[in-house]
Amino acid sequence: MKLTDLAPAAGAKGRKKRVGRGEGSGLGKTSGRGSKGQKARSGHKRRPWFEGGQMPLQRRVPKRGFRNLFRTEYAIVNVGALDRFEDGVEVTTQHLLDAGVVRDKKRPIKLLGGGTLSKKLVVKLPAASAQARKKIEAAGGTFELLKG
Repeated sequence: MKLTDLAPAAGAKGRKKRVGRGEGSGLGKTSGRGSKGQKARSGHKRRPWFEGGQMPLQRRVPKRGFRNLFRTEYAIVNVGALDRFEDGVEVTTQHLLDAGVVRDKKRPIKLLGGGTLSKKLVVKLPAASAQARKKIEAAGGTFELLKG
């Protein structure tokens, strides 16, 4: 079988509609658009959320809460994920990126207290929870807060 032998199934492709080609065609005069109105005009495109002039749902629903545009979104890492590093290693943002623990290079990393840590590590990251710091220090390691 060759690429040139491929063809659609019988009846799958119909003839193209030729609108506005005389009354006898069945699609003459108004070309199947009805008479007058917004949808009969050329260039008409209705937006998917358009509700015919009715007050749109997005504006009818009451708004609540506040979205802080300046909040910092962190890439989260649990303490248990640090157990993969060797004893006494200095763990930084670059180490976590290289090891594949974190994928997002743009977000700062925040260390949370999930999991257990059995190795003595020197951790240098932009943010960490109080529980994460306690677990690092309990394992004999140290935590240093970096700026940025």
